[in-house]
Amino acid sequence: MTSLQKTLDQQRAADAWRCVSSCLNDAIAALNAEIQKAKDQKRRSDLERKLDLLKRERAANDWRKSYGSLARKVPMLVLTNGLGQTLAFLRSKGKDDQSDEHNVLFRHLSEWTMRQVAPNTKDGDLLKWMLNNDSAAYRRASTEALAYLVWLKRFAEAELPTEEE
Repeated sequence: MTSLQKTLDQQRAADAWRCVSSCLNDAIAALNAEIQKAKDQKRRSDLERKLDLLKRERAANDWRKSYGSLARKVPMLVLTNGLGQTLAFLRSKGKDDQSDEHNVLFRHLSEWTMRQVAPNTKDGDLLKWMLNNDSAAYRRASTEALAYLVWLKRFAEAELPTEEE
């Protein structure tokens, strides 16, 4: 059983690392796309392009800070309020913007936990699944989500800037 548990924990770590890395990679890709776009726009002055790039770079850095801060807070939110309420909070804060850090974290947490507790479910929405299942399933999902969030928090602390930086 120890080796199976270790393997699951390694899988949690790998997925959390993928999520945090994707935040960094997406920000870098967006910045590179904007750099290319700015190079292609010959009509604008160099100063205007540089200011635009700085603004976009700051926005990407702000997004990483927000995601990192949220990843640090979510485990305590789950412990304090429960997984269902935390997921509802993330969904409400993210509104309909799929690129919002709340929605991205909701998606990361949902996808991982659903693969573990209900791998054959087509709809990967953890909140909907929890509303349609019993308290034993809710507890199992909460336990798995918290175990996953430990890794996500660790990697966010290691790789993403904080609000204070």
